Amino acid sequence: MNTALALKAALLGFIEGLTEFLPVSSTGHLILFGHYLNFHSPGHSFEVLIQLGAILAILSVYSMKLLALAKGAFTDRRSQMFILAILVAFLPAMVIGYFARDFIKGVLFNPFIVCISLISGGLILLVVDETRFERKVEDVMDIPLPMALKIGAFQCLAMIPGVSRSGATIVGAMLMGAEKRVAAEFSFFLAMPTMAGAFAFDLLKSYKTLAFDDVMAVVIGFVFAFITGLIVVRGFLGFVSKHGFTPFAWWRIIVGCFGLAAWFVYR
Repeated sequence: MNTALALKAALLGFIEGLTEFLPVSSTGHLILFGHYLNFHSPGHSFEVLIQLGAILAILSVYSMKLLALAKGAFTDRRSQMFILAILVAFLPAMVIGYFARDFIKGVLFNPFIVCISLISGGLILLVVDETRFERKVEDVMDIPLPMALKIGAFQCLAMIPGVSRSGATIVGAMLMGAEKRVAAEFSFFLAMPTMAGAFAFDLLKSYKTLAFDDVMAVVIGFVFAFITGLIVVRGFLGFVSKHGFTPFAWWRIIVGCFGLAAWFVYR
């Protein structure tokens, strides 16, 4: 594996960890940066497989809460309902992802689509952040099953690269009455089965096409995604509680505009 490829994989892993849990679309950023870095992976598997690093980052941060949920799964009604809510929210993405995987990766993994999604999603996030919704849920453990299913439907929008999985679930949760911090935290929990499922499914479909350099690139990207994701997860909820989502909305719009300009100049 040459040094240039290793450096590109490290940079993209850093970007994955930095953006995965922010409402700015990690996949969109990876597609844009990968395109302009001339980085290619078989079937865009790199972009999916390095998510394992981000998954492990959030598992480590939430290890105590997950352990408490596991203990309460057999005895505590509230824990049981929360686990069920996560599974219900995961179902729409599981079904659509299974049937639409080839179309998504073959057609929608496109820099132009990413830029449009980043800009339009940023504008929506600006509006949502300034709107005062009726607060119906102020504790993540209290999200009811119908709301969870609707949040899961919103998550499916993120199959369009640039939309952002966390952004779609956070906006969906807020529209239905979840407080900002609650919306972000539920998005974290929902990320675990969603990203783990996407990783396992993509690995099963693509492992035969991965060469040694592809595997090493994934390993390097995974390590950097884990380290960066660990830092982001620890600070994100506090940042959102204090500053809201407006900074991320402008981030999306600026990156989308620069990416769009580059697309017309360099394509």
